[in-house]
Amino acid sequence: MRRLLLRLVFVLALPVVLVAVWWVSSAGSEDVYWPPLRTILETFPDVWTGERWRGDVLPSVLRLTAGYALAAVVGVALGTLIGSYRRVRAVCEPVLEFLRAVPPPVLVPVIMLFAGIGDTMKIVVIASGCVWPVLLNTVEGVRAVDAVMTETARSYGITGAARLKDVVLPSAGPQIFAGLRQALSIGIILMVISEMFAASNGLGFTIVQFQRSFAIPDMWTGILLLGLLGFVLSVLFQLVERWALGWYHGLRAAARRSR
Repeated sequence: MRRLLLRLVFVLALPVVLVAVWWVSSAGSEDVYWPPLRTILETFPDVWTGERWRGDVLPSVLRLTAGYALAAVVGVALGTLIGSYRRVRAVCEPVLEFLRAVPPPVLVPVIMLFAGIGDTMKIVVIASGCVWPVLLNTVEGVRAVDAVMTETARSYGITGAARLKDVVLPSAGPQIFAGLRQALSIGIILMVISEMFAASNGLGFTIVQFQRSFAIPDMWTGILLLGLLGFVLSVLFQLVERWALGWYHGLRAAARRSR
């Protein structure tokens, strides 16, 4: 219990300090673009009503989930294939380096030509940016699978799908989750950017509408909500990672105790 409380203090200490600094530094502000934090917090419940949660927040979260899931599936599948075969990697590597150097926001007008201006476009934009950290980390994780483990599996006749499920993916798991963590933050950014183009709802669209109508406190509430959304998704991701990589974190904890 004491360890849990100590961890909670470490997690919340910096956010509490930053909020306090923001509150104090903006308390007497008369700048229309930099309203006091108190004003923003008072405006928050008036802006983000149940109707706006259903009409803007929920669609954004669903698009992010769909794009992120698509990127995760494609990234892990292609990364496993490319990382497992040296010749495939040699052929694909130049193309991958070219494609990942293109910023996803630049592709929005091109994607709009093929996918239209609906939810499909926004999901594709999110997936096109999230896929790269997942794919590249998966490639490196698969390449780094212990050769002794691979040979042991082969000597016991563990091949094909069984080898992939029991040897390759568990061994590459920490690296894959590192890519998934990077992709999550990229996905939130691209979710907002994609909703700024030809959209009629979503967090990005709503924040831009507030800015265009000079509803500055309302705009700040949207930015604050995005930060809270990112924090909640990060906590959920850590819980999933702890569950999926329990064996890995257990080994690390045992190694620290043995030192």
